[in-house]
Amino acid sequence: MKLNGKSGNMFHELKKAYQGKKVFLTGHTGFKGSWLLKILNLLGAEIRGYALAPQTKDDLFYIINGNEICDSIIADLRDVDALNKALLDFQPDYIFHLAAQPLVRLSYDIPAETFMINAIGTAYLLDALKKIDKPCSCVLITTDKVYNNNEWIYPYRETDRLGGYDPYSASKACAELVIDSYKNSFFNSKKYNEHKKAISVGRAGNVIGGGDWSPDRLIPDIARALGKEEKVIIRNPLSVRPWQHVLEPLAGYLLLGAKLTAEPDKFAQAYNFGPNADDALPVKQMVELAISSWTKGHYEVLKIENQPHEAGLLKLDISKAVNELGWKPKMNATEAVVKTIGWYKRFYNNKGDIGEYTENQIKDFFNA
Repeated sequence: MKLNGKSGNMFHELKKAYQGKKVFLTGHTGFKGSWLLKILNLLGAEIRGYALAPQTKDDLFYIINGNEICDSIIADLRDVDALNKALLDFQPDYIFHLAAQPLVRLSYDIPAETFMINAIGTAYLLDALKKIDKPCSCVLITTDKVYNNNEWIYPYRETDRLGGYDPYSASKACAELVIDSYKNSFFNSKKYNEHKKAISVGRAGNVIGGGDWSPDRLIPDIARALGKEEKVIIRNPLSVRPWQHVLEPLAGYLLLGAKLTAEPDKFAQAYNFGPNADDALPVKQMVELAISSWTKGHYEVLKIENQPHEAGLLKLDISKAVNELGWKPKMNATEAVVKTIGWYKRFYNNKGDIGEYTENQIKDFFNA
């Protein structure tokens, strides 16, 4: 199965894998989770979501009518009984685990809770997976920040050392250790015929796209400021990130899930999903591009003393996903920013059709 090759339409290829299948999606009310929920709905999957309640009335989950397109269970990942019941009653063919405490700066305020949700919550999910009485493919989503970041110019490969300076990054590295332990102890690829479970990991970071309203994130902060005709405030203008549109890694996760089901012994591994190595932009250039795309606005660099540490440079080596999965980015960073800012501009100027606009962005990307 190739997403961008000559073997066929990406949407149609993925539909073969997911149409009529049961998909358990954690974090379905969040930013990335809501986009994935809508994609799975368009692919014809039967979806059960498990997550905390959306935060605001403008959340993407409501824009896509999330309650109507899935069986939505509002519960905490740390509620073991609720999680077990939701998963075991459903008996899914696929699991996509996106539920997390995803914010670096918030992790400084709630470090222990961040570790509990991201590491122990993952263990709770894998415990429940052990009890499923049928074949199941599980794609667990972590982050690019799991790598022990030396802030060098070289892109990180899947075999590089894991680590984490801040509590969020460290909690996700811990989650990877949990995953690796369960994979070796209970879901060993060499014994697949005994347990019928296959697990893999998707690592992606600095994802942008419409519908993200998280605090202390660059694009949401820009969109809120421009939407209200206020000055854009940025903290780290020289920080370089591998920016990518949300649909890019989600396509990778779906492809990985499909291939994991087809060849569980081969694809039960970790994969990086990001833009091409030479396609990372500094924050300052991102802001200028966003303002240009919106066609108005201005920004200011805010100098804050003693602010929490945030990595200045981090790139991913995506050659493994390109070579083994047949996945590759479709948009460069500039196109990703333009597409994202287009969504927010539409939201503020013509909110009534933003649901249809979201669906059209998906269909255009997947050539549906």
